[in-house]
Amino acid sequence: MAVSVPRRLFTVDEYYEMARVGILKPDERVELLDGEIVPMNAISSPHAWGVTRLTGIFYQIEDRCKIIVQNPLRLGDRSEPEPDLVILQPDTPEDRHPGPADAFLVIEVADTSLRTDRGRKRTMYARAGIPEYWIVDLPHDRIEVYRDPVRSRYQSVWLASRGETVTPLFAPDLVIDVARVLGQPATES
Repeated sequence: MAVSVPRRLFTVDEYYEMARVGILKPDERVELLDGEIVPMNAISSPHAWGVTRLTGIFYQIEDRCKIIVQNPLRLGDRSEPEPDLVILQPDTPEDRHPGPADAFLVIEVADTSLRTDRGRKRTMYARAGIPEYWIVDLPHDRIEVYRDPVRSRYQSVWLASRGETVTPLFAPDLVIDVARVLGQPATES
């Protein structure tokens, strides 16, 4: 007879304690999602360059926001993902990890992480009330724009392809060419 063992979910405090005592190693790429410690994918070259391009774009308006890159965003007692970029309100305190009330926009660059970014993370960000969430979908060569969170879902979804632009809600004068974010199209051999 198979015995069912209940899943053990962790809090953010327990997660940090595991790191402090060495259960989680300093170079271990993991994040806490809904109480579960989840391994993060290795960063591919297309992913890294996508994050670099986005960072450069948002630094153009750094007088109106703070930008964090691949750092924790505390969503609650059991979730602390590390999105690729979080664009924060300019007065976000620097004595703690930012939370949902600090965020204008969360961006994930997805190549191998698309399923998680579109599923679990999108639900978490909507549930936390993040007003706008973008997925830079490298496999499909587009940006997915999610807005208007209600409970665990975004009510507005828009797919932007090369030749189109996207504009963040908090900075309507920042018009971003989708192709600039995606970089050079993949070449076929």
